Amino acid sequence: MSKIHSQYVCQECGRISARQLGRCPTCGAWDSMIEEVVAEPAAGGKKGTPASTVVSKVQNLNEVESGGEERWPLNMREFARVLGGGMVPGSIVLLGGDPGIGKSTLMLQVAAELAQDSRVLYASGEESARQIKMRAQRLGSEGEPFPPHLYLVTETNLDAILAHVEQVKPALLIVDSIQTVYLEGLSSSAGSVSQVRECASRLRELAKSSGMAIFLIGHVTKEGVIAGPRVLEHIVDTVLQLEGDRFQSYRLLRSMKNRFGPTSEVGVFEMREQGMAEVSNPSEAFLAERMVDAPGSAIAVTMEGTRPILVELQGLTSPTSFGNPRRTPNGLDFNRLMLVAAVLTRRVGVNLSNQDIFLNVVGGLTIEEPAADLAAAAAIASSQRDQPVRADLVLIGEVGLSGELRWVSHMEIRLREAAKLGFKAAVIPRRLRASLDLPDGFEIMEARSLSQAIKIALVS
Repeated sequence: MSKIHSQYVCQECGRISARQLGRCPTCGAWDSMIEEVVAEPAAGGKKGTPASTVVSKVQNLNEVESGGEERWPLNMREFARVLGGGMVPGSIVLLGGDPGIGKSTLMLQVAAELAQDSRVLYASGEESARQIKMRAQRLGSEGEPFPPHLYLVTETNLDAILAHVEQVKPALLIVDSIQTVYLEGLSSSAGSVSQVRECASRLRELAKSSGMAIFLIGHVTKEGVIAGPRVLEHIVDTVLQLEGDRFQSYRLLRSMKNRFGPTSEVGVFEMREQGMAEVSNPSEAFLAERMVDAPGSAIAVTMEGTRPILVELQGLTSPTSFGNPRRTPNGLDFNRLMLVAAVLTRRVGVNLSNQDIFLNVVGGLTIEEPAADLAAAAAIASSQRDQPVRADLVLIGEVGLSGELRWVSHMEIRLREAAKLGFKAAVIPRRLRASLDLPDGFEIMEARSLSQAIKIALVS
């Protein structure tokens, strides 16, 4: 007979405790410890695996066959870019994002493309087949039939889904979402740590044994990270994050982990009535509504994976009505804004002690790298002094606490992108290398300090 006992599992980080705890000691979440019933084998049962059942084979590294992974090409180039060049058979991919950001829409578009030639099974635990068909009608061209090999099933029982997979034999399986799927053999409810972990493990075994590509759609927490145990991200081969402001039309598909390609790669989409449309030149799209010669506007060149993107940073200073002035960034880290404001005040002489500062990255983007420090500082100084930044100028560089400018990576790639979009000059830190390979007519202005760079950038 099996022994049955209870344990308490944190639904945020997966920590297991023998007793109920109000606050998880590992992640600090409150009221996240949920009771789960566990059955252990009875004493005297066989443990381990007999040596006679081992079927794996030891190989010398020189004997292992080498070669690139076979990939399925996709017409949706932005999606293929993030995956590393295409979809890999036998891979399992996790796609996360905020509610309503467009996860199901994007996956239905991918499914419709592959279903022209291969069988695709879309298993939904959140929407009915009628709702999915209504979305497909909105995404497709009016009057055209649906792809011939696209199959739908509304099911949350994983065993039933696997039975449908055995019947349909699809090349691609989409599970929407992994938090709604459950196994009957586990006593916990769908979405719990044990259910998510075991369901993902079963699906991974299916992908590796059959060569089927599997996409899992996952929920995210209020902090923006994928819900469920952290081990879920270790089970899958690739983790994709769909980001963006719900009030903005642009979406960024970011690769957080990829065993078959580069990480931190980014694809840009625009949410339209007909679905996700690719943005082949995001820099041009983000700068389309820019107001030239407006105080408080500066252009930064940020790297998203291997792609340079030009974005507009808007700064606004206003006399404060309170004792403590506000610092409000949108799309930039709060601590970076505090650092830039402190250096401007102490090293450049821009008095911000009685000014509220608002800094916005246009287009709903989020910039994490310090290469945008110089552009942020120029936008704030331009607003405070009411002097515009040169319209044909980009600013690239990291700001140090001593007021110095520091070199950033991929400088040539950034400058070439700026020249391609019609910009004529750039302010960068003093070069450590002898020369840069740039187009003719592009002016490089070097500055050693932030004070010198702002004098160059502002139009007097």
